[in-house]
Amino acid sequence: MGLWETCKPFVTGSLSGSVAGTIVQPIDIIKVRIQLAAAEGGNTSAFHVASSLVKQEGFAGFFQGITAMYARQVLYTGSRLGLYDQFTAMATSPGVPLPFWKTSLCALGAGGIAAVIGNPADLSLIRMQADNLLPEAQRRNYKHVLDAFSTIVKQEGMLGLLQGAPATATRAMALNFGMLAFNSKAKDQLAAMGFQKGGNVQVFGAALAGGFFGSVFSLPFDFVKTQVQKMKPDPKTGKMPFEGPVDCALKTLRASPLRFYSGFPVYFARTGPVSTITLIVQDRIKKLWTALDL
Repeated sequence: MGLWETCKPFVTGSLSGSVAGTIVQPIDIIKVRIQLAAAEGGNTSAFHVASSLVKQEGFAGFFQGITAMYARQVLYTGSRLGLYDQFTAMATSPGVPLPFWKTSLCALGAGGIAAVIGNPADLSLIRMQADNLLPEAQRRNYKHVLDAFSTIVKQEGMLGLLQGAPATATRAMALNFGMLAFNSKAKDQLAAMGFQKGGNVQVFGAALAGGFFGSVFSLPFDFVKTQVQKMKPDPKTGKMPFEGPVDCALKTLRASPLRFYSGFPVYFARTGPVSTITLIVQDRIKKLWTALDL
């Protein structure tokens, strides 16, 4: 296998994620702010959060952390889609359909590995999107994603880049399982129903299924990830609000289990389309490579 054949799935994934990420960035920042408001008992109305954002930061506030978003798409989305393609190719026997349990394992493995690779960018993105909600004296004021990386390393050490990695990996595994395993399963089902393989109905229908199930399975883990990544020490005691993702999950469960699904409509409005768009763009790019004989 040549260098391009090895890199192609990762390039395809990175491009697909970047296109989708650009489209849904405004929804993503509203989703993050709703989750932060829910954790602090604030107003979680999407309209209230969006209008407050415009009043305080202008429309440019919807694209806060855009450089971290692109870094995340290249590192995380490129890796999870690329690894999934590589894993399924390795697990497939000629002429034998890949069973659902195998696609599920491939999706879980790809999601967990990719999350660790992309954690520095994901951590930077969450902090940059939430920064203006903090009191002015506590803001981090990262200029861009590279500034965020260097500042985190200086202040927290190299391991600081992996803060929240267990929660991020768990969330990524849940998202990948729902998005990729169910996308593959839906493609098989639609093909069995007589729809043309690679046709618009099969591609779009399977992408919608992946987007929906990815949202349902991943939101609780996304909520915990957001709380862990944005936490800061108490100014008086110096203690973190949570000891880790498990402690965060248990405290949230005791406070109100419904908090895990805070902002589900907004989360689905963001995650559903981004998953759907990513899968559709990925399919189109794969067809482009074939047409160009690459």
